Amino acid sequence: MPVRRRAACRIEISLRGRAHIHGRQRPAALDTALAYYRAWTSHDFDKAMTYVAEDIVCQAPAGRLDGAAAFRGFMGPFVQIVTSSSLIAAFGDDEKAVVIYDTDTGPVKDAPGAECVTVRDGKITHMRIIFDRLPFDEARRAAARG
Repeated sequence: MPVRRRAACRIEISLRGRAHIHGRQRPAALDTALAYYRAWTSHDFDKAMTYVAEDIVCQAPAGRLDGAAAFRGFMGPFVQIVTSSSLIAAFGDDEKAVVIYDTDTGPVKDAPGAECVTVRDGKITHMRIIFDRLPFDEARRAAARG
């Protein structure tokens, strides 16, 4: 059986923040992942949710989240505390994309993260979020001690 190759696209971000796209055209999953990223990092979480499927499955450091309501409950509060974000890299094909970024938040400065998403019909159906929970847990404990 012949091996099926997917057209891939890679985006590199220059030091000046300009995106350089390598490949013929930006694949569908990458386009959706970047639209979602741009929406939530500009604090338009309602728009970000338009890229999320109702039956999304999200695997996060805190555990598995099933459905858009659970996902909103997890990501919504985080989006509210983000003070800045910068895209490090993004790449993908028509089904999967990976977005890597740095964020600063009120309680934690320099909180990098990554998302690997699966996209069907323009909606994110699966997301694996990777970030370090420890700085957030420590910030919560420090706030509780007052």
